Amino acid sequence: MTRATSGPKREAGQQRFAGHAPGSVWARWRAVRRLVQVLSLGLFLFLLSASLQRPALLAQAALYFRLDPLMALAAMVADRAWLPGLGLALGTLLLTMLVGRVWCGWLCPLGTVLEWTSPRSARQRAQHLSPRWRMVKHWLLALLVAGAFFGNLTLVALDPLAILLRTVAVALLPALAWAVTAVEAALYTLAPLQQSVDRLEGLLRGPILPVEQPAFLQSGLIAGLLVVIVALNALAERFWCRYLCPLGALLGMFSRVALLRPVIGRACHRCGHCDTVCPLGAVDAARDYTVVAAECTLCLDCLAECPEQGGGLRLRLWPEPAREYDLSRRHLLGALGAGALGTALLRTEASTKARHPLLLRPPGVEDEAAFVSRCLRCGACLKVCPTSGLQPVLLEAGLEGIWTPRLVPRLGYCDYGCNACGQVCPSGAIPPLDLETKRGRVIGLAAVDRNRCLPWAYDVPCIVCEEMCPVPEKAISLEEVTVIGPGGNPIALQRPHVRQELCVGCGICEKRCPMEGQAAIRVYRYR
Repeated sequence: MTRATSGPKREAGQQRFAGHAPGSVWARWRAVRRLVQVLSLGLFLFLLSASLQRPALLAQAALYFRLDPLMALAAMVADRAWLPGLGLALGTLLLTMLVGRVWCGWLCPLGTVLEWTSPRSARQRAQHLSPRWRMVKHWLLALLVAGAFFGNLTLVALDPLAILLRTVAVALLPALAWAVTAVEAALYTLAPLQQSVDRLEGLLRGPILPVEQPAFLQSGLIAGLLVVIVALNALAERFWCRYLCPLGALLGMFSRVALLRPVIGRACHRCGHCDTVCPLGAVDAARDYTVVAAECTLCLDCLAECPEQGGGLRLRLWPEPAREYDLSRRHLLGALGAGALGTALLRTEASTKARHPLLLRPPGVEDEAAFVSRCLRCGACLKVCPTSGLQPVLLEAGLEGIWTPRLVPRLGYCDYGCNACGQVCPSGAIPPLDLETKRGRVIGLAAVDRNRCLPWAYDVPCIVCEEMCPVPEKAISLEEVTVIGPGGNPIALQRPHVRQELCVGCGICEKRCPMEGQAAIRVYRYR
């Protein structure tokens, strides 16, 4: 907010605020907040890393996304239906209407990361940024909801929880797994340390780190987005939270009617210290040091550090007035028009009309348009896939499908005994199928490239694809033939044929094909 060196005194008849307590009490509450932040981030990471190894946790793996009102709003608007899996988000909104943006200041994992990585010097630099920059997050929210109204969820990829989970699952965890493996390999060359390394491996591999080294497409691009968000802290403390976060904009709207709000009391001497310490710039010094409820995350810094103990929480029954950076009705209509135009451009894109032949969706997904308009791009399915076969889409489904999941069999197959992706999907874009039903759902159809297959093209014996096929009746049959080898000797071969009526497109044949580079058997989209 705009800095002011002094402000007018409050009117003599101002009501006494409730909950007034010495600064030491607020300091203790601030310590509680910081502890809650640590616990919340720890729970987020625990559910992310442990859900696959503990099947009982699969239902809770997407807990944070089910609490996210931005994801719930976007998914329900796009789907034109109530999605029970996202109903918990109502609790977050009710909490916000009670005590303000406590989600942002106490519970949001990305907000915690940004708070810990914000240099204090950025507070002074933030004073030079116009408050109207805060309008950007409102524009992003309006465009996101407008796009969802027309069935487009592309911008939901900017949800803070989705940004953090995608980055951890696609970039940070694989990098950590590789680094741990490299360190273990180096230490294992020292005989006295081998037993310790084995114990460490048992503790980490499986419970925390993936058993097999995962590899994801676009990991650099996805990690780069978070790096940029963190780097913006150099311009202003928690720059993302102040100016860009669409979830913060949504919660800010409900915070305007919060019942309990930080206020300035009679003891305040207008020293301006609260304005200085506020990490979100939510204290408006130009308006008699009013705390802007829509921007306040209830971090309690202003109350804990007030030298005069001049602040507290007070019950307010009327909504906070609009600010100059709030969107007007004209802006909202403009956002609706922009959402319609943007969706039309994406829907008429050539890549959307002509689907990529290798675009394989998770098991149970049958309607591409419905899937794209319901998928939240959260990355939960990418994380729980045990083979890392689910990968983020870039442009294979057009811009509208960016960062939705696809199966890339050469990197990882769909495990015949796994249905985790459907169990963790918070919006139901991937159906939560039971295991037997999932095994019968067709993902794609395999086809043998006879110009590359060892028995077909080079007369070299190989039956790996048939051996690996998990379908009980075997979706790959072998044709026994005899050919004449280079020395004139007969060679008995078994050449593979795909039985299309049995193939479910799991991709294990493509994954295990011994050919270097492109496999000699590939799975293609069948719809």
